[in-house]
Formats: sequence, C-alpha cells, structure tokens
Amino acid sequence: MEIPFFLLTIIFFLSSSATATSKPGESNDLIRSSCVHASYPSLCFRTLSSYSGPADTPRDLAQAAVKVSLSRARKVSTYLTTRVTGKSKRERVALSDCVDQISETMDELSKTLQELKHLRGETFGFQMSNAQTWVSAALTNEDTCLDGFEGVDGNVKSDLKKKITNVAKVSSNALYMINRLNESRGRHR
Repeated sequence: MEIPFFLLTIIFFLSSSATATSKPGESNDLIRSSCVHASYPSLCFRTLSSYSGPADTPRDLAQAAVKVSLSRARKVSTYLTTRVTGKSKRERVALSDCVDQISETMDELSKTLQELKHLRGETFGFQMSNAQTWVSAALTNEDTCLDGFEGVDGNVKSDLKKKITNVAKVSSNALYMINRLNESRGRHR
C-alpha cells in the first residue's frame, strides 16, 4: 500500500534531522518536487532520498532512478539464477524465459544509464528518445516475465511476482524522471 505523499512529507520533516542518509535541504526539495507526480511517489522519494550519489539536478535524479532500477534488476537476476528452481516443466520454462527477460532489462537499463551520462546539446533529443525507448522496453520485459507464469501456481510465482513488480515500479519511476529531464531539455546538466 502506497503512503500518501502528504504523509510522507510530514514523516520526512519529522525525521530529517535524525536521518543520516538525508540529502541537504535543496536535494530533498528537488527529490520531493520531482517525485510528487511519479507513478509511485512514496517509493520514488524513499529510493532517491536514500541514494548515496548526487541528486542535485534533474539529470542526477534520472541517473539515480535508473541506477536503482538496474540494482534491483540485478538482484532479481541473481535470485533467478542461484536460488530458484521450478518444480514443473512449465515453471522451469517460465523461469528460463524470465532469466532472459531480466537479462535484457539489465542491458537496456545499462544502455540508458550510459546515454544519460553522456548527454550532448546537439543530440539531446535523440539521446532522450533512446533512453525512453530502452526503459519502456525494460518495463515490457518485466511484464513478459510475469506473463510466462500465467496458469502456474505456487511460491515461486508469488515470490517472483513481488520482486518483478518492485523492479517494474522503480523502472516506471525512472521513466518518469527521464521524461522530466526531457521536459527540462537538459537544463542543469
């Protein structure tokens, strides 16, 4: 269940003096104002305000959001390749397909991150289009992974659905941050 953003703001103000991971005021203001309209605002705020790298510009936030997505996708990939085995043939096939989908997701998020790190004025629009396309494709891969488990019951499906849904949520927020960066046309690069 998502915490309403206004409650998140109150919690932030009450805890900001005691939180070691908090950014200076301006960074948290940017994070808060940037996350307010994200698909998952409380998740956006939580993940970006605890991010250890820079978060001072829309570009920083877009990169941080993609890094969060990539990190979570890597964790799912590790989970899939080291800790999960399917019981039925159908489940094993779905898991194998999901490993491939998450691998593609990681590739697309990695390309996105590289594109965001090397933005140039003359190619900004093209680069942003690439980033938007790649993150959208990553979201599609995540959905496709879950689709493979249609008609399969059990703990593997349930556990994987939670993990993939989390990656999809942070990826959706990353796409939102990329769209915000595109709308700003790269100001504050």
